[in-house]
Amino acid sequence: MRSAKLWSWIALIAGILYFFLPLIGMFEFSLRARRGEYSFDAYASVLGDPAFRATFGYSVLMALFTIAFGILLVVPTVFWVRLKLPRWRPVIEFITLLPLVIPPIVIVFGYIRLYNTSSWLPLTGSAMGTNLLLMFGYTMLALPYMYRAVDTGLRTIDVQTLTEAAQSLGAGWITIIARLILPNVLVAVLSGAFLTFAIVIGEFVLAALLNRPAFGPYMVWMGANKAYEPAALAVIAFVVTWACMALIQLVTRLSKHTRAQQR
Repeated sequence: MRSAKLWSWIALIAGILYFFLPLIGMFEFSLRARRGEYSFDAYASVLGDPAFRATFGYSVLMALFTIAFGILLVVPTVFWVRLKLPRWRPVIEFITLLPLVIPPIVIVFGYIRLYNTSSWLPLTGSAMGTNLLLMFGYTMLALPYMYRAVDTGLRTIDVQTLTEAAQSLGAGWITIIARLILPNVLVAVLSGAFLTFAIVIGEFVLAALLNRPAFGPYMVWMGANKAYEPAALAVIAFVVTWACMALIQLVTRLSKHTRAQQR
């Protein structure tokens, strides 16, 4: 028993060192912009760069639109599949897993071929159309995570009984989804939303090939042209990602605490 615990602690410590040592080294390197001493000059340079603010702001805005569109797409779909089409659930799950096995570069070239300026729907002919196309691409990349988060949330409630009770009181489908289903799976939706945010912030292929001023291409450009700023930018990106994961844990714990108090 003691031997098993010892090996468990060894494996845990080895995993922590394997994950954190490169991050610590990268953070330490980002502080060496000033010769002979540590400083936050690289961080000041990155945060003061107008291109950083523009690209990060653009990606945040695209993430918000992607989250909103993903919720409007996934929540009604998962609700309807669980309520009316349970036999189609394996098929829907398989479809939502396709973005994990199809390379983004294949997807974006397909978008460009289908929606170029000479096609029947020339989305790439304008900035607004290209932004819309990019949002669709981001939604597809985040679909496996958003779908499974919402599906897991719906498993915890009796969808059939709640729907029948709401219909007996005269509620329509939009009312049922907006005022009954969505509040009950809000934690799951927020988990999917934070994961979507993290994906959009760091995505490179779609934004680069569609020529949009996103944060991912900016990070790659910075890495090719600067010395210490890329390390600082990577630390900032990790902090943003970890903040999203921490918010997921916080929302989940607050939800469990609220449910325990209600009981």
